[in-house]
Amino acid sequence: MVKRVAIGTFNDGFIHAGNLAYLAMLAIFPFFITGAAIFSVIGDASDRAATINAVLLALPPTVAETIEPVALNVIDARSGWLLWVGAAVGVWTAGSLVETIRDILRRAYGTEPVRAFWQYRLLSMGMILGAVLLLMLSLLAQFMLGALQQFVSPYIPEFEAMLDELALTRILPAFGLFGSIYLLFFSLTPTAYRKRRYPKWPGALLVTTWWVVVATALPIVLQRFLTYDLTYGSLAGIMIALFFFWLVGLGMVVGAELNAALAEPQDEEKLGVAAD
Repeated sequence: MVKRVAIGTFNDGFIHAGNLAYLAMLAIFPFFITGAAIFSVIGDASDRAATINAVLLALPPTVAETIEPVALNVIDARSGWLLWVGAAVGVWTAGSLVETIRDILRRAYGTEPVRAFWQYRLLSMGMILGAVLLLMLSLLAQFMLGALQQFVSPYIPEFEAMLDELALTRILPAFGLFGSIYLLFFSLTPTAYRKRRYPKWPGALLVTTWWVVVATALPIVLQRFLTYDLTYGSLAGIMIALFFFWLVGLGMVVGAELNAALAEPQDEEKLGVAAD
């Protein structure tokens, strides 16, 4: 199984990782515009930046500091019909990222497309809208945790210290990240391999773990070993963001190959039963 994952990652991983890094940078700001448009309808207009804050929690501080000011300017520059035009473009652009992940899974499992292009694109656009709603639920959970902390702390002073010790405010985004990646894998896995006998959680867990490790270790590595600012100057922040998304994309390919490798014994067992 390890050999199968390694070969699949070596053959497709580096190409797809670069593609995902490019598309992530291309799609992240349109995604923020889409989230801002939906928040302006469901919530208060002043809460439009909530989508940005929710996404930045999962990024390394260096990457978040690069993206945040630009993202805030992007959503503040749009209102009314211009915001909704930007949201429509954002859904389409972010859908390209989803389609790339679908292609990664399709190649890992060795399957071919079974639907028309426009059908896949509509499904991808629906998933982007669903991702915004999931972010809203994640923000609601964080708000409820903060409200609970404010309510209980005066009566139980140890409660706030316990939350800080357990780092629940960081654990919750990790659980939300795992849930999002699991749903992504489940939705984009080829139809023949969506049954319960083919596990999806190992790949999702691997990608989540890899994401958290990279997000934690990248600032330390950049500070101690790499000097991007000497090479790229004012573009260092953008290059670091691209490097982070490239690493995440590589982890996404490994997760897809792992799920596909775990599905192969199930296929062999099924063929053996049919032969008997």
